[in-house]
Amino acid sequence: MKKALLYFALGTVLSFLINYFFYSSENLGLDIYYALAFGIAWGIAYYLDTPNFTLPKKLGLSFLAMAVLVFVGALLFNLELAIPSILKFSTVFVAYYLIASFRANKTLRD
Repeated sequence: MKKALLYFALGTVLSFLINYFFYSSENLGLDIYYALAFGIAWGIAYYLDTPNFTLPKKLGLSFLAMAVLVFVGALLFNLELAIPSILKFSTVFVAYYLIASFRANKTLRD
């Protein structure tokens, strides 16, 4: 769990810095929201990267996290601005498991 929180924190900070300095949306709250979506995706992907979770459970938890992101984004901003958080989340989630698929043990935890 500690490493998952570390992945979350590093993903959030790195994403925020990249968005803030290179893409500056002129909306600090939106930059923070997108950075959190990115960090949450890395943290959850790492946390779920264990044989203890079945594939349906991994998919269900990732979809639940995306639904929460959209709900919070729609409350804070609007639905149009909340949708890109799903794209960031799913891109990171797929990238994590794509990278893991190239390893012999199919996990990035080891």
